[in-house]
Amino acid sequence: MDRRAFFKAAGAAAVFGVVGSAYGARPAAADPVWDSLFRGWVPEIFAPLADPPEHSPAIVIGSGFGAAVTALRLAQAGVANTVLERGSRWPNDPWREVFTGDDLPDGRGFWHRTSFTGVTKVPLHFASFGGVLDCTTYPGIDVWRAAAVGGGSVIFTGAMVAPERRFFDHVFGGVVDYGELDRVYYPRVREMLRLNPIPQDLYRAAPFTHSRAWDDQVRKAGYQPLANDSIFNWDILRAEIAGTSRPSATVARSNLGNSNGAKFDLNQNYLRYAQETGRSAIFPGHRVDSIAQQAGGRFVVTVTKLMPTGQSLGTRTLTCDRLFLGAGSIGTSELLVRAQATGTLPNLNEHIGDGWGTNGDVVLARGASAVGGFGQGVPSASRIFDETTVPVTLENWYIPGIPFETGALASLGMVLDPTRTRFGYDRATNAVGLSWSTRNRDETTAAARAVDRRVAERADALVEYGALGYDANALFTAHPLGGAVLGRATDGYGRVHGHPGLYVMDGAAIPGSTGTVNPSLTITALAERNIEAIIRAGR
Repeated sequence: MDRRAFFKAAGAAAVFGVVGSAYGARPAAADPVWDSLFRGWVPEIFAPLADPPEHSPAIVIGSGFGAAVTALRLAQAGVANTVLERGSRWPNDPWREVFTGDDLPDGRGFWHRTSFTGVTKVPLHFASFGGVLDCTTYPGIDVWRAAAVGGGSVIFTGAMVAPERRFFDHVFGGVVDYGELDRVYYPRVREMLRLNPIPQDLYRAAPFTHSRAWDDQVRKAGYQPLANDSIFNWDILRAEIAGTSRPSATVARSNLGNSNGAKFDLNQNYLRYAQETGRSAIFPGHRVDSIAQQAGGRFVVTVTKLMPTGQSLGTRTLTCDRLFLGAGSIGTSELLVRAQATGTLPNLNEHIGDGWGTNGDVVLARGASAVGGFGQGVPSASRIFDETTVPVTLENWYIPGIPFETGALASLGMVLDPTRTRFGYDRATNAVGLSWSTRNRDETTAAARAVDRRVAERADALVEYGALGYDANALFTAHPLGGAVLGRATDGYGRVHGHPGLYVMDGAAIPGSTGTVNPSLTITALAERNIEAIIRAGR
């Protein structure tokens, strides 16, 4: 049964009434109504899960940008590797609703929680399930991160942009040569992921009315919009418009996945190519709980095998000769901070857990009544840059959760914000966490809002769009960075100080910012650079 048909038949109130589990709780048993629906909608993720080998030459934890690069390049170098991912491996289909949408989501959208309040500030409720977006709440900030094979490539909005050299050098402090990335590794990633700007035929189509209106406003304000490279498969968007695929990326679907494969995510490139070598195996439904190193040098990885419903199928201990951490800024930092605090990796240095930031993320919206009623195309067409006070990028965005135009022009702001915090460990609960300054959050919002208002005033637009609560805020980040920073917790190539054979390959290695642009291109390029050096050196 189609999800919307089910809601019409049962009534939303009745459906929500059967949820029954508390916020964030892992249910002891799956709700039978929702279990039946999820199995019918996506039976592939309920297939029996294979067990990883007891020992592997290399284990890669996570399957996002850095992890996927690592798995492929190790396999190509002849190093057999095991990829462990807590989330499911979701299929794509041109007509099925594999993923849920932001407008009326169900548990497929979120990692074991029963409520969510997104950028529109409208609270939503649903059944707990192993969905694709993990919204982790800390004091002062919500962090959005992936829980699926393919990591962030499944749930991000697709923009992949290189920073300016001056901002990159400011953030990295000379640890990484920007010229090397610019000459070798950024181009390599662009080729692997087929990155390019939105074609003109799509830019002129109805779903991108908001993109054209956004560009018109910034031009009136004296800015020149810069085209964003994107990971979307433009032919699939054309199929959506032509009616030969179920609409997804043209109707505000992205944050919770694109059912038809509109994003050329890592399952379609790096991870697929890694598996095709025969030397890399991916194991979804395997959550890594702890890591350690034995006296002889082998690493010990404790994993829990999970059903999509959250039920544990058991815990095992695996070993490997080399361990590559690619679980994202939060996941990798949690593992390292906990290992340091509990003594399972006793030689980690004082920089573990430090240098974490939000990439200066702010969401904003201006008014533009002329776009009302048109569709919401997801791919970000363009961006502008302003450094009147502090460096700020505004990126053309869509409004998650609203599949039609509301008369608002959304932006994602990214501020060059020097604020950093560090992770802490609570021994009583064995939990790792952080807190984010409210004052810093307000300052970052003010910097981005000043640019947005400048555009609105010069373009004679509504200064700030507060409908549905969509006013400027920095209450969340979708770009968590840091916690095991290059040149501090690791050497300049991700080798963790104190534990030979242990590597950080993801956003945890980046010092809190990628210089006012989306981090995914830089994370991927750094992983290409670092794994090449590691393989060449043999360590």
